[in-house]
Amino acid sequence: MDEFNNDFPSLKNHFLLAMPGLRDPHFSHAVVYICEHSEEGAMGLVVNNQLNIPVKAIFDQLQLEYSDVTSSPLIFSGGPVQRDRGFILHQNCTQKWESTVEISQDISLTASKDILSDIALGNGPEHSLITLGYSSWGPGQLEEEIVQNSWLTVPADSAIIFNTECKNRARAAASSIGIDINKLSFISGHA
Repeated sequence: MDEFNNDFPSLKNHFLLAMPGLRDPHFSHAVVYICEHSEEGAMGLVVNNQLNIPVKAIFDQLQLEYSDVTSSPLIFSGGPVQRDRGFILHQNCTQKWESTVEISQDISLTASKDILSDIALGNGPEHSLITLGYSSWGPGQLEEEIVQNSWLTVPADSAIIFNTECKNRARAAASSIGIDINKLSFISGHA
């Protein structure tokens, strides 16, 4: 874990699970994968909010050739910031693209068009999730939201992102730390 202060260690490579009392409509029931977290703020991608836009629509818009055998999963809404910008969360592989950043030993983030060309032709990473937009927090903002009981933090697991049905990701993430998400309370308290 990357540490940046004694009170809040870095949450890079963690999930944020929206608590029932979180009132922001962008994050209701959200599972956010944190890609970066430092004193300067945090950046993440919502990994359980599919849009009704097939990946092939992006390939067509960018005029990319694509294989007929390429399945057309749906694009995800990564968050409310820069919704016209794409991000590809994927499992690490030997191949690298222009803007690939390794987040953990098994998850990378790429935001360059070259990976989309490879995905379109079936030459990309074995598992990937394509998002439009991202989520971000300014300095101290995420820490304050955690103190206010808006988020439950959970160590990330690539299997939840890439091998768990979208509708089951929040439950799977909570279960990974022994919590039944259906039993979380709207009421917060502090001991």
